[in-house]
Amino acid sequence: MNASFRLRSALAALLFVSVPASAQTKAAPVTATPPAVNAASKAATAITTPSAAAAPAALAKSKTAPADKGVTLPAAATVTLKNGTRLLLVEKRELPLVSFSAWLRGGAVTDPAGKEGLAALTAQLLQKGAGSRNAQQFAEAVDGVGGQLEVTPGREAVIITGSFLARDTALMVELLSDMLVRPRFDAQELEKTRARRVSELAAAKDGDPRMLGGTYFDAFLFASHPYGKPVTGSEASLPTLGRDDVLGWAKANLGGDRLILSVVGDFDAKALAAKLESALGGWAPAAQPFAAVPATAPTKGRRVLLVDKPDATQTYFWIGNTGIPRTDPDRVAMEVGNTVLGGRFTSLLNSELRVKTGLTYGARSYLAPGTQAGPVVLFSYTQTDSTGRAIDLALDVLERYRKDGMDDAMLASAQAYVRGQFPPKLETGAQLASKLSELAFFGLPAQDVDGFAGAVSATTRDGVRTVLQRVLPASQDLTFVLIGKAAALRDVARRYGPVTEMKISDKRFTPPAAPIR
Repeated sequence: MNASFRLRSALAALLFVSVPASAQTKAAPVTATPPAVNAASKAATAITTPSAAAAPAALAKSKTAPADKGVTLPAAATVTLKNGTRLLLVEKRELPLVSFSAWLRGGAVTDPAGKEGLAALTAQLLQKGAGSRNAQQFAEAVDGVGGQLEVTPGREAVIITGSFLARDTALMVELLSDMLVRPRFDAQELEKTRARRVSELAAAKDGDPRMLGGTYFDAFLFASHPYGKPVTGSEASLPTLGRDDVLGWAKANLGGDRLILSVVGDFDAKALAAKLESALGGWAPAAQPFAAVPATAPTKGRRVLLVDKPDATQTYFWIGNTGIPRTDPDRVAMEVGNTVLGGRFTSLLNSELRVKTGLTYGARSYLAPGTQAGPVVLFSYTQTDSTGRAIDLALDVLERYRKDGMDDAMLASAQAYVRGQFPPKLETGAQLASKLSELAFFGLPAQDVDGFAGAVSATTRDGVRTVLQRVLPASQDLTFVLIGKAAALRDVARRYGPVTEMKISDKRFTPPAAPIR
């Protein structure tokens, strides 16, 4: 995971994450269960079936929408092992490949206070030696067969993904079970991984702070809420993390009851279910019950965090508030609405700030929903002396769009864009496995995929505008984060609300408590 993980963690906030705003309450299973696997696993497993009641309202409406040709999620064999592990297996035999996506509930939200980054560090160590292999031997085992294996620590889950040739499925199962059940947590590997992460943070602060802006924003917006914790830790917390911390977190949070494992590819589902049950069925539950993440709520008033980077020639700014959870019933309408606002190159934000005025090379908006409502954010950057103009323009776009919504041409264009972007995200076995685990994690039904195109087509101007007015923050309730040269920005920053200032050299992302106007 390393490089891609770093980029993913840091730049996730910059992506067009107009993730359908659906929700994530634990609910019904996703798939139907083929008789073969049902029979194979009935002695040791529980078989589940889909629940239509879990379908969000927005997607249920798609049944009356025009008959759009969308994506249909393949039926999976759903097996629940005695220890609580959920398996979702889809035979897909066009290519001799097998891909998996393992989601372990409990990411950065489980980090103890002062130990931010512990879950991520533990996750990174899972492939740094496990079972009979040290870190080098483990990497050679993957590379030697042309396999791929990646660990991605997240806000609410640790995600392990992998792809192997079908002939190497046994090795894939062995490596995955070693990582989960028999990690070594080697002390030397821990020191190297921790030191590398601290070095990366320092380099990002010294170079391009865009990678860290989302972390500052979340820390400022969510303050003491678990969503405010930096996923990969800080320069203050990382040096305090030792092997005992890692062992303690792993014992408390790694276990069969936390695992959702989806596998898609060229295999026999009955045989693979038996292999996985043998490999993972004996994995003990996590020692600590998973505590649900408390609800988030939009903040009232305006406030500004100014992060001083004295050598900066540009200002990077984030503006937003709390948005919606992954399971929000209006997630599809919000996907369409965000596409127009800042979800593509021809969006309102990019057109105004880049194309028409040349104030920036890019302006975007995104949502990052979780089991609870995550942030909804406008982001851009500009030269220091044009900071006020760029922010004013972004605010003007937000206010006008929130009030007036879009016209018919914009709606039609956004619908076509969103529908067109969706299928390529579900073409490969790896993508399907990831989607299956994601839906199971959030308790969403297959209709989240199957009904997506129809739900997009069923959106209306008035419907989207109503959702925008609910989800997009009002002008008087905005949180700002500016990273730039404070000496040149203080007067500008004060125009937008009470200012809290910190230095980019500070070891933590969390600023002092900010006043609210």
